[in-house]
Amino acid sequence: MIEAIGLKVGMIFEKNGKLIKVLETNHHKPGKGNTVMQMKLNDIRSGSIVQTTMRPTEKVKLAVIDKKNAQFLYKQDSIVFFMDLDTYEQYELPAQLIEAESKYLIPDLQVQLNFCGNELIGIDLPTTVEMTVVETEPNIKGATAANGGKPATMDTGLIVTVPDFIKNGEKLIISTVNGTYKQRA
Repeated sequence: MIEAIGLKVGMIFEKNGKLIKVLETNHHKPGKGNTVMQMKLNDIRSGSIVQTTMRPTEKVKLAVIDKKNAQFLYKQDSIVFFMDLDTYEQYELPAQLIEAESKYLIPDLQVQLNFCGNELIGIDLPTTVEMTVVETEPNIKGATAANGGKPATMDTGLIVTVPDFIKNGEKLIISTVNGTYKQRA
């Protein structure tokens, strides 16, 4: 059990038979009245997102999450397929459960599968991925990294702001935490 004030972004807890993931948390002390925790929560199974408040001393039960190393195989219709790197067993996950992560899924990417009991509930990405620029504006002569940048479409459809000197076909390191350009590969 953990108090609501101890919940951090990314933690998963159980409440009323539901698995809830913390998306945002804010400790709010109004001028008058009691302190509350304002939270944005995601019901993992249904995908619904709710804004709620909890008392800082309210206790919740943290979910026990097991992790397995896996490799992204492919996406077909609305199902994403992964392979366990130890047992070579394949796992399916509805694309809607990993909508935010799916824009970083490139072939053969190694991820961690998250299990609560025997139920696959999500994935953890590496902090950066190497992606290829599919489409961007032409190179501007004399451009430096200090300029504002330009949009570039990556091979998964992700749009990232990159420096002006980046060309089509270049491989870049992209952060999966905030979707920003880090450097050339």
